[in-house]
Amino acid sequence: MRRTKSAVKGDGGFDFDVVVVGGGSAGYAAARSTAAAGLKTAVADGARELGGLCILRGCMPTKALLHAAEVRHMVGRAGEFGVRAGKVGHDFRRVMARKNELIRGFVEYRQGQLGDGRFELIRAEAFFLDAHTLDLGLGRKVSARNVVLATGSQPSPPPPVPGLAEIGYWTSDDALAVGRLPKSLIVLGGGAVAVEFAQFFARFGTRVTLVQRSAHILSDCDADVAQALEGALTKEGLRLFTGTRLVSARQAGRLKEVTFEHGGRMRRVAAEEILLALGREANTGSLNLDLAGVAAKSGKIVTDASMRTTARHVYAAGDCASLNEIVHLAVLQGELAGHNIAFPRRPRTMDDRLLMAVVFTEPQVATVGLSEKVAAARGVVCMTATYPFNDHGKSLILGATAGFVKLLADPGSGEILGGSCVGPLGGELIHEITAAMAKRMTVGELAAMPHYHPTLAEIWTYPAEELAGKVKSRRRVNRFRRG
Repeated sequence: MRRTKSAVKGDGGFDFDVVVVGGGSAGYAAARSTAAAGLKTAVADGARELGGLCILRGCMPTKALLHAAEVRHMVGRAGEFGVRAGKVGHDFRRVMARKNELIRGFVEYRQGQLGDGRFELIRAEAFFLDAHTLDLGLGRKVSARNVVLATGSQPSPPPPVPGLAEIGYWTSDDALAVGRLPKSLIVLGGGAVAVEFAQFFARFGTRVTLVQRSAHILSDCDADVAQALEGALTKEGLRLFTGTRLVSARQAGRLKEVTFEHGGRMRRVAAEEILLALGREANTGSLNLDLAGVAAKSGKIVTDASMRTTARHVYAAGDCASLNEIVHLAVLQGELAGHNIAFPRRPRTMDDRLLMAVVFTEPQVATVGLSEKVAAARGVVCMTATYPFNDHGKSLILGATAGFVKLLADPGSGEILGGSCVGPLGGELIHEITAAMAKRMTVGELAAMPHYHPTLAEIWTYPAEELAGKVKSRRRVNRFRRG
């Protein structure tokens, strides 16, 4: 363990002003923030490879694979555009090698950031001995005035389905490292990870069956959003079973068979492999949180809007604390924790009004702000309007006509409260609504803003115009009643 910066005790006799546990996106963001403010900072990370979930096993590798699948899919559609491409094939080893090359570059860059001397990097696991002391293993320990917990997440354990553990299954980590394509695959789950991997494997020729417990995939989204993606995936040949209850799993010769209840009857599906994609859980079990007075709920560390835990000197950020396992939020939370430690008299808080989420299937699914489901749960009155991509010029040109956009607005002021996009480049298009919401624009202002033609982005003007007309009608009615 290097001690280049800790030979002299920090303020109050502590080894460090701040120790950050975890060197992923949230942890690095917190450490650079406190170090930039002049606080003696260390990052403790005992992972076999530095980089964090996003770089190693999350955002970056999955999106690299999804783009390869999209290229293959589009080449297969070349005839629609009058282009002769011949028989489409692939070299799966090269697909995986390209992904690995990209990740190697991202990892090297992050490792360079962690080791560039702004803070001390301690290559060890850490857990609490008491409120201010962390055990680093092999008899080593370090004290800190403040601690930031950014330990990330790990794949959730399997559900209690008889036989599943015995026959074996892939996690999302395993799926990123496969050396060959299975001829058939059962995907258990219907969240972002499940549907992204399902489409990836299907587009490379694997027969995919997806089994989801909820009534729709992407159960956090509005039903119309989920149904649009379900239709697109089914059109590509994926078998989807929603509203199910898993019963058992067993080995059936060379295949693995899953039995589940669906529509009041028992069904059985068999495949070479099973991908368990039922989400991730906070990686907090070994931290000894109780010794520091840090509370957790359902495994996740409890924080307030300033990212402070129930122990006032301990903060948490990223997947170990957030209900939304999204990397840009992890970075924001890490920066926020670092700022609040460094500048306690100028505290900042998280604002979830601009919460975004993107699922990188095709069509992509992207949301920001309120959905109809969340608005109803919170008792927020709003008006909505949608417009389909199959009636939009640029999407017709691209041959990408699945899905729609939806806007939510305040019925009195017309302020934009949320947006959803199921369609081409939805993850890019949603940022227009995020920018509009950041400036608290109304649907009338969005409709009036110039949009180049023909572009995908101009599709937002159609629901904006519809809602702006409703706002004006209400105002006319109100003026009449007052008169």
